[in-house]
Amino acid sequence: MLRKKGGSIAAVILVMITIAAFGFSNTYSPDKAYKDIPTPIVKDSIASVKAFEKVYKVLMSPRCVNCHPIGDIPLQGDDSHIHKMFPKRGADGKGLYAMKCANCHQLENTAGPHAPPGAPNWHLPPANMKMVFQGKSAHELAKQLVDLKQNGNKNMKQLLEHADDELVLAGWKPAQGHSMPPMSHSEFKKAWTTWIKNGAYAPAK
Repeated sequence: MLRKKGGSIAAVILVMITIAAFGFSNTYSPDKAYKDIPTPIVKDSIASVKAFEKVYKVLMSPRCVNCHPIGDIPLQGDDSHIHKMFPKRGADGKGLYAMKCANCHQLENTAGPHAPPGAPNWHLPPANMKMVFQGKSAHELAKQLVDLKQNGNKNMKQLLEHADDELVLAGWKPAQGHSMPPMSHSEFKKAWTTWIKNGAYAPAK
């Protein structure tokens, strides 16, 4: 009788160990868990780098690089020339003195060929964190995007959310006469998410 009872206890313990080891895998949701932690869940360097190749094409298009210049003057047009009005970045990225970005860049695109594009809170990155895209290699840009000291102190969760930032979305609503990014926003967001969730690996130098 005791032997049977002991065997039952052992069986219960074995079941509990099995549930602890494997039970949660059936209900575990990476997407749900990712909202609560600042680090990637799955690491696949090949998938990550391949996805960033697509991301890089978008980030180096005029719709993105024009607001991420090397200097303190934004770029303009599909050829990314220096902004003809010569506005300056300013400490907060919204312009200097009376020449503010919002003076011309309204909440929506201004009608007419080559008129100023618009979106809420139009600005460059601030002076203390310029987030330069212009001239960066894929390796350099990938490293910069995940560096808290260079990316606005954004963790992985916040980087994921940034794909839907109002200024990012404005890139796919260019003013008349301006080209679109090289892929749709949904394609970009998919690549962006794949890159980050698989480890945010940088392509080789």
